[in-house]
Amino acid sequence: MASAKDGRKLVIRRVKKVQGGGHHGGSWKVAYADFVTAMMAFFMVMWILGMSAQARSSIESYFSNPAGLKQGYSGGNNPLGAGFSATKGGGVGKLRLISRAQERREMMQMGERIRARIRSSDGLREIAAQVEVTMSEQGLRIELVETGKGETFFAFGDATVKPATRRALEVIASELKTGDEPVVIEGHTDSAPFSRGHGGYTNWELSADRANAARRALESAGVAPEQVREVRGYADRHPRVAGNLLDPTNRRISILLPFSSAAPSAPGAEGAPEAQPKAPEIPKTAGESSVTTT
Repeated sequence: MASAKDGRKLVIRRVKKVQGGGHHGGSWKVAYADFVTAMMAFFMVMWILGMSAQARSSIESYFSNPAGLKQGYSGGNNPLGAGFSATKGGGVGKLRLISRAQERREMMQMGERIRARIRSSDGLREIAAQVEVTMSEQGLRIELVETGKGETFFAFGDATVKPATRRALEVIASELKTGDEPVVIEGHTDSAPFSRGHGGYTNWELSADRANAARRALESAGVAPEQVREVRGYADRHPRVAGNLLDPTNRRISILLPFSSAAPSAPGAEGAPEAQPKAPEIPKTAGESSVTTT
């Protein structure tokens, strides 16, 4: 640029830059993002206010301790889909929010303890193979299964608890009474018809009477009456050996500890045991054999 000393006139030009409207900039995006965030927070608050107190408590417990350790919970459905297990503490059952996998592990450990006690107890070693402990889709299942002549646990056509039955149920009760887990007791018979001559006493009555006899034995051994959720008599409707309805193994007592996240199915809803998906059996020691059921 030439200087004023050269005799030339110095001209300074000022150009006014015209700014575009606000909609041509990015400021509206920031405002819109703030608006969307505020709306999201508003709807979250409305959703939480619309939830039940139990659901709010469950979500609070989960985010306070997502690993699923001991948390207080007052009952109701768990919106996160986890199971609940009850244990005793201070004389009052305390519920723990736990995953189904953890609940399954705890049940398997309980089942293994029962198996170990049966194997090591005098008078029960000989029938240890007839006390079967398995995991099913419903929960932990413990069965007293007849074999051979079919009179190990109950005499044929009778619901009187035999000494071996009582001892086995006492071992089972020693584990059940340490918690508040609900218990479902089932009685099963074979298809052998009989009549006592008293108003048509049938396998329906016999299976129910045997299940109730097992319930009384468990309660006498320390299981709390409120733990017993159901007593079922299935007669011969759910055989283990569907191809031979007279097979002695069809006569059995089944004790089910259902998963706490799902109520037990209505009578008959489970179907025959052999029709259910196979579930892993509680590990056995070498040389031990028993019939696997679900």
